[in-house]
Amino acid sequence: MKAYLLRHIQVLVASLGQLARMPGSTVMSVGVIGITLALPGLLYLLVANAERVSDEWHGGTHVSLFLRGNIDGAQAQTLATRLAKRADVNRVRVISADQALLEFKELSGFGEALDALPANPLPSLLVVMPEPEYEHPESLERMVLELQSLPAVELAQLDMEWVQRFHVILTLTRRALIVLSMLLALAVLLIVSNTIRLAILNRREEIEIIQLIGGTDRFIRRPFLYSGMLQGFFGAGVAIVLIALCLHLLRPPIQVLANLYGSGFRVAGLGAVESLLVLAIGMGLGWLASRWSVGRHLRRLHPAWRPERPRMRNFGRG
Repeated sequence: MKAYLLRHIQVLVASLGQLARMPGSTVMSVGVIGITLALPGLLYLLVANAERVSDEWHGGTHVSLFLRGNIDGAQAQTLATRLAKRADVNRVRVISADQALLEFKELSGFGEALDALPANPLPSLLVVMPEPEYEHPESLERMVLELQSLPAVELAQLDMEWVQRFHVILTLTRRALIVLSMLLALAVLLIVSNTIRLAILNRREEIEIIQLIGGTDRFIRRPFLYSGMLQGFFGAGVAIVLIALCLHLLRPPIQVLANLYGSGFRVAGLGAVESLLVLAIGMGLGWLASRWSVGRHLRRLHPAWRPERPRMRNFGRG
C-alpha cells in the first residue's frame, strides 16, 4: 500500500513537472478552463442572490380586501383579527373608509371635487400580508379565492402579474443555468481532451516502447489522468478568482442601488463549500476528458504483435 501511494505521488509530481515545462500551453489551457467555469458560476450567484432579494421583499406582496359598504370599523377589525390567525397570513392592516378617502385625496389631487360628494364612496379595506413561504403564485391564487368567498368581502385583489413574472424569470434563469453549465462542461472536456491528445502525440514513441515491453494501459494512462485533473483543478481555481474579482467590481454599484431602495441587501459570493464544489467539478471534468482521450488514442497505438503476457510487474500496478 505504501509503495502504491508513493507511486501515485511520484506520478503527480511528474505531471506537475510536465505542465511546468510547457508554461505557454498550460497557462492558455488553464485560463480558458477558468473562464469557462466562471460563467456558470456567475450565473449561479445571480440566481442565488435574486432568490435572496425575493425573500427580503417579504411584505411587498399583499392581498387587498375591499369590504362591503355595510361593514363598519368594528366589524372590519374583527374580521382582521380572525384572518390574522390563518397559517398563511403574517399580519393584516385595517384601513378605514375615512383613511382611504384621506389617502385618495392626497394622492389623486381631486380633493375639492371629493369634498363636494354627499357621502364617502370608498369602502373599508383590509391589507393582508402573507407568510413568506406562501408568497408563490399558486399559493396566492388559492388565498385570493378563499378570501373572495367571505361574506364581508366585496372584492379581493392581488397584483399577480409582477409575482408571476418574477418567478417565471427565476425558473427560466435556473434552466438557462443548467443548459449553459452542460454546454460549458462539454467545452472543458474538449479543451482538456485536446491538450491530452497533443501530449500523447508528443510522447508517442515513449508510449509505444512501453507497450512493446509489456507496460499496461493503466501504467501509461496514469500520468495523463493526473495531468488532466491538475489542469481542471488550476482552471477551477482561476474561475474562483475571476468570480471573486467580478463580484468585487459589481458590489459597490449594487450596494448603492440597494441603499436607494432602503434595502440592507448584500451581494453574496461563493462560500467554502461552493468553492470546494467548483474545484471538484474542475478536477472531475479534467479526469473524465483525460480518460476518454487517452483510451481513444491508446487503442490506435497498440502494436499488432503486443504480447498478452507477461506484463510489467514493477511499474503499472494499481
